Order: sequence, then C-alpha cells, then structure tokens
Amino acid sequence: MATKPITKLSKKQVKALSDQLLQQPKSVWEQAGAKERKEIFALAERYKTFLDQAKTERLAVETIRRLAVAQGFKPLGKKSKAGRYYAEFAGKTIALAVLGQKPVAQGIRLVGSHIDAPRLDLKMQPLYENQEMVFLKTQYYGGIKKYHWFARPLAIYGVVCTAQGKTVPIALGDAPGDPIFTVLDLLPHLSRKSQEGKKLSEAFEAERMNVLIGGLPLDADEGKEKAKLAILKLLHDRYGIAEADFISAELEIVPAGCARDVGLDRALIGAYGQDDRASAFATLEALLTMDQPPVTALGLFVDKEEIGSDGSTSARSRWIERLVAQLMEAAGEKPDFLSVSQALAQSQALSADVNAGLDPDYPEVHERRNAALMGYGVTLTKYTGSGGKYSASDANAEYVAWLRGVWDSAGVPWQAASMGKVDEGGGGTIAKLLAVYGMDVVDVGPALLSMHSPLEIAHKADIHATVRAYRAFYQAPAR
Repeated sequence: MATKPITKLSKKQVKALSDQLLQQPKSVWEQAGAKERKEIFALAERYKTFLDQAKTERLAVETIRRLAVAQGFKPLGKKSKAGRYYAEFAGKTIALAVLGQKPVAQGIRLVGSHIDAPRLDLKMQPLYENQEMVFLKTQYYGGIKKYHWFARPLAIYGVVCTAQGKTVPIALGDAPGDPIFTVLDLLPHLSRKSQEGKKLSEAFEAERMNVLIGGLPLDADEGKEKAKLAILKLLHDRYGIAEADFISAELEIVPAGCARDVGLDRALIGAYGQDDRASAFATLEALLTMDQPPVTALGLFVDKEEIGSDGSTSARSRWIERLVAQLMEAAGEKPDFLSVSQALAQSQALSADVNAGLDPDYPEVHERRNAALMGYGVTLTKYTGSGGKYSASDANAEYVAWLRGVWDSAGVPWQAASMGKVDEGGGGTIAKLLAVYGMDVVDVGPALLSMHSPLEIAHKADIHATVRAYRAFYQAPAR
C-alpha cells in the first residue's frame, strides 16, 4: 500500500486530529452542568443513608427489600402487573427483577454486586473474663489489615438463634445513647518489642483482636467470673439469651459511626462497607424506578464474595438458575433445563464491583496509564485476577465495544482501569462465576481509596456516574 507523503500540519489540524484520535480524560465535575451537580449531591445523601442502614449483609437485604416494596416490587411467585419482582434467599442475598419486552428465554441483563464486607465475626464460644474485664473472641472475615481494627469505636450487629426457635436481632453501638465496643491496643511506651520490632503482619495478632464489652462484676458475695456473669445477666434481661446461644449466633463487629462527607468541599464520602455496597446502591437506584426495559433487568445482591464466594448465599450457588426459571414462569414461559441454560448463555452481565483509585501517596503500586482516577466516572475493568491473569474473567472485545457504545450514546462518564501493577497483587470478583454460564460479563464499578479499611473513600461524582452506567446498560436496545 502506497503511503502519502508527510506534510506539515497546522495548529488547527493538529487539534482536530487530537480531538478525533486521542483519549482526553475529563473529570465528571468538569463535564457536569449546574443541574447535574445538584443531582450528584442529592444522590450522595441517599447513598449515605443506605450505607448507614446496610452495615451487614442481613441489614442490606432488609433495606433493599423495603425500598423495593415501596416502589411496587412484589415477591417472585405472586402476580405483578408491572412485572417488578424481588426474591430472597436465607436472609443474606436478594434479587430484584423487572420483566422486559423480550422473552426471558432470549436472555437477561444482569448486574451482580455483593453486600458482604470485611469485618470481625465472633467465634462460637466468644465470651470470657480476664482481670475483671469481659471480652469477645473474634475471627476476622475477608481481607483486612488487622491494625485497622485496634483502638477504634466498634458496633455489634446480627442475630442470635436459640434452641427454642427464637431469633433475636442485635444492634448495639450506633443508636444515640448506645455504648460502643473496642479492641485494645498496646501503648507506645511498651510496644518496642511486642510490636515495633516485628513485621506488620506479625505485630498485630488475630488472637489479640478481642472486643472489650464490660468491666463491672456482679454485686454478689461469692461466685467466679462475676464480671462475665454480670454481662450474661444483662444480655438475658434484655434479649433472653444465655451463653450457649452464642454457638448459634451470627454476630458481626463493624465500625461504629455513620457515613460522612469528606473534605471542606464535601466532594467525597467516607464510610465502612463501600466495597461493595457502593455498587449495590447504584444497582438499586438504577432498578427502582425502571419501567419495562427492552430486556429483562435483574439485580443480584450476593453474600460471601469477600471470602471467595463459597457458600449457599454466594454467587457460586445455583440460586441464579432457579431465579431465571421463576422469572420465565412469571413471564408466562415454560422453563426447563435447556431453556434456562440458553437464557443464561444469551445474557449480558456487569460484575458490579469497585476498583482501586489512584492513591497520590502510593503511586508506585499503580500503573499510571491504567489506573482509575477519583472523580472521573465509573470504572470498566476488562479483566481481574492476579499475575498472569490467574483466576481472571477477561471480557471479550466485542462485548466491551458494545458497552462503550451504550455509555457513549447515553453520555455516561467512564474510564478504563486495572487494579495496580501486575506484580503488586490483584483480586477477583464474581465475574468468573457468572461467566461459567456462557454469558458476556465485565467488571464495572466506582473507584475507592483506602479499600477494605474501616473508612473507605468514594467520590460522589463516581457514585452518580455508576448509577447512570447501570441504568444505561439496563435500558440499551436488545443486541
């Protein structure tokens, strides 16, 4: 092929060529008008309320269900004229669906997020007394930095199930007037050998992550472990539970306190559990007011992602297959193994999960050209995994191109990024568990700073962009 001779371009021609060919990232704020900026801040207030109400997976399910019912969603299995349904499983995972114009058998649009977050769980026999102080033994859940959980205010949420069949909800540490709890840390005057001379992973031991919950002995002349007995009496008087009931309890220790604005300009949100309740909230917002979309829209909110998606309430369970079969029945279609399998294989999905925002204090762990910038819109992550793409779900080029077109047509602010330098580590999502059905799937969500800490940071503009991205995906014409 003959090449044209190179001619010198004018300044105007260079600008036109740059506009046509170069990526020129702009922050959401630069692109947003006055009306959209107001919407960004209004959405952030709803988001903060959601985070405060959904501090555990059980509470997240309750919150999602309550908001869905208020918008006319009906239990899957009952008749809904609007084709809006919800379904729960084991109290720790939930799905919302809006039937589309096309038959379910021809595929669905699925956005899947997870509603569990790193935390401290109680051991089966947690309660003990030492030096007339009472503690709870814990087991950390998910990928945490252990030192984050020492010497900070903590709250307790969950349920205690008794042998008599009673389920007792527990919520302590966030309501006005509630006590808080804490894990003790060693004073710096005495920590030189015990902590400072050790590796970070060894300086803070899991078996020392014991939650202080009391210190007054029972007012009695005789008896052993009187402080522990006093705590048990308080628990029995208030909740009707005894020590053995801890064996059949699910009690989670989470940071106390509400979601807060960060910064003098209030551009950011600081809160626990934004991985991945940021994506869950955005999915919920995209679905709540949706009328009949071109393709059936399904929002899946699952548990156990932070520990590898193992368990009956995780994305690895077969619940999604039953959901699709029930949706086919609700739409008047006849589900069987082949039709459900074909529906899943013809579906498009977003694995709604967060990415790591570029941290200005630790730029060396990021590859700048492929890092997510805070405030630059929702992040598309073509593949996850670690090292040589191990345990990755790598989206195909055709699907990514289609999604780009959907977002560009809808004016969604978005960026593409991976999670850090190749040899720094990595992480997985539920994308690979959806991909096993043959559906197209790619990871999409907002970027966070301080991910997996008790105070994760999100940009309000990115949360707004994520809602727009999910909504545009649901409402795009059938492929």
